[in-house]
Amino acid sequence: MRPKSDTVWLEAHARELGFDLCGIASAAKFPELARAEEWLARGYAGEMKYLADPRRCDAERALPGIRSAIICALNYNTRMPKSTDALHLQRDEEPRGWISRYAWGTDYHEVLRKKLNELTVALRQRFTEPFEARVYADTGPLQERVFAKYAGLGWLGKNTLLLNPRLGSWFFLGAILTTLDLAPTLEDSVLPPPDLCGSCRKCIDACPTGAFIEPYVMDARRCISYLTIELRGPIPDEFREPMGMHVFGCDICQDVCPWNRRAPETSHQGFQPHALPAALESAVVADGESSTISPEEKKQNNERSATPEESLFLPRLEWLASMDEAQFRHAFRGSAIKRTKWRGLVRNACIALGNADLRPGATAYERITALLQRLSASQDAVIAESALWALSRIK
Repeated sequence: MRPKSDTVWLEAHARELGFDLCGIASAAKFPELARAEEWLARGYAGEMKYLADPRRCDAERALPGIRSAIICALNYNTRMPKSTDALHLQRDEEPRGWISRYAWGTDYHEVLRKKLNELTVALRQRFTEPFEARVYADTGPLQERVFAKYAGLGWLGKNTLLLNPRLGSWFFLGAILTTLDLAPTLEDSVLPPPDLCGSCRKCIDACPTGAFIEPYVMDARRCISYLTIELRGPIPDEFREPMGMHVFGCDICQDVCPWNRRAPETSHQGFQPHALPAALESAVVADGESSTISPEEKKQNNERSATPEESLFLPRLEWLASMDEAQFRHAFRGSAIKRTKWRGLVRNACIALGNADLRPGATAYERITALLQRLSASQDAVIAESALWALSRIK
């Protein structure tokens, strides 16, 4: 095993690269990895078949000869209001939606990967013997949260997220698996950080869809993040109204967590809410059919915008629902939002419009009704049905 001084150097260098936390865990079959198989057997993963990859329960399969896992955390918290407050702060009559805080800025996968690759280069400069190293920026068959716990970065909270007493839970996790035998951050006699959730149930009680079957156990099929991002078909009826204005992800269980009350703000400007052009131009969708916006609709779109841009913080639902597939690809090519795909985002925007307090006489009512009627005739059955549901709610 490498001396402890190498571990101290590595953790310090990670912080120099901009990571907020770094710890090292020895590769082991932690008990949480085994419990994941039971969770999968209950069907809680829904359509996320990739979670059944056997490498997720055995790091040796992910990297043969693995000895150590280097886990790094990157804060993405911003000064902007929480979802539990923001949707009550609207100052106009335009229905707006909620995009999860982590997706407001640059695609975090790219930011993480760049920093992890830089750390890997530093490793190869310091350790001259041959070794393998594999970078995972929340993209590989690895349960980063479990390794992070045993690297001393925090505890697994009742909302199933990793919690750190200083950062709360507003951070991304990335990993470097390596055959280097590094001294773990926690000595053999030191236990992982204690669970400090105590008797608190705020995350469990605040979840509008009842995704937490019990403390520390989530049925992903009921989670708004799963419904708006991973689910490819229609949103089940029982979850449509509880989804509220969410169009991509959900932050509620983090927003109400006491450990996030004093979470520090990120200095990374790339995680601030991006702004995109407000005007939507005509485009050609993937199936070759032309999807156009009339000159009158384009004129109205420009006139409605107080500024020539739309923010990903509380975006207008009409703007999102009006996108065609090519516009979606162009707008979100450098964003984590592309994960939901065009159909998913338009579907989600329709559901949110159905939940909006939109009544005849409101400024946007006629425009949005016309938009939903147009979408209800879409050749995409999921979009058409979602638009019809929204119309039934606002007419």
